[in-house]
Amino acid sequence: MTEKNLEVLRARAVALGLHGLITHWDEAVASGWVEAIIIWEEKERARRSHERRLRNAHIGRFKALCNFDWDWPKRCDRMAIESLMSLEFLNDATNAVIIGNNGVGKSMIAKNIAHQALVCGHTVLFTSAGEMLTNLTSTDSASVLRHRLIHYASFHLLVIDEVGYLSYSDRHADLLFELISRRYEKRSTIVTTNRTFGEWQQVFPSAACVASLVDRLIHHAEVIAIDGESYRLKEAEERAEQLARKRRGVKS
Repeated sequence: MTEKNLEVLRARAVALGLHGLITHWDEAVASGWVEAIIIWEEKERARRSHERRLRNAHIGRFKALCNFDWDWPKRCDRMAIESLMSLEFLNDATNAVIIGNNGVGKSMIAKNIAHQALVCGHTVLFTSAGEMLTNLTSTDSASVLRHRLIHYASFHLLVIDEVGYLSYSDRHADLLFELISRRYEKRSTIVTTNRTFGEWQQVFPSAACVASLVDRLIHHAEVIAIDGESYRLKEAEERAEQLARKRRGVKS
């Protein structure tokens, strides 16, 4: 091994904080194990870091996009979704809104994008609108609220799932507007919703900021509408049919 290679290895050992190895550097080099030890340590730390970031991102279980039945929806812009999977939108700090009925794959698509971003080293958080807004409104302390807003605003990619499934108060709307404004043109946000933008006034019935909220969210955003029947219902019906066949003793 050349002197230059040894210098590079030593620098990697320093970066890893392997002080015992550095102290006994000459002995370690002579043993022939030094490169393998550093590679093992780097790989193990990368694995543990990935698992920790995945756990903290709260993405949960999801079906891989490669298994998505693109022929099932009546309308679904596959090219737009695959473009989001390239993560170029993160470089421009633009947003994406995925609109569709229950069960058409909105959350699954958002989770795939979130996971891809995490694998590529971005900080990611996946949260439901209900959970996030409840967390923001559950304190009367201005300093705690400020820190929570900073927390949600800090991620390279924030996914807010299921906007529109519940109705919210003016305070919920104001805080969501505040968060979207903090992230505006600085960080990317993905929102999934079962409501068209014209129906968001029903989600935030008496809020004055809805028009401004939608305007900030969709400016520079990719808006993807998915039309179709529930894929979850389709899978449930297929499982029920398979079970019925099994009970009748008919091979599926």
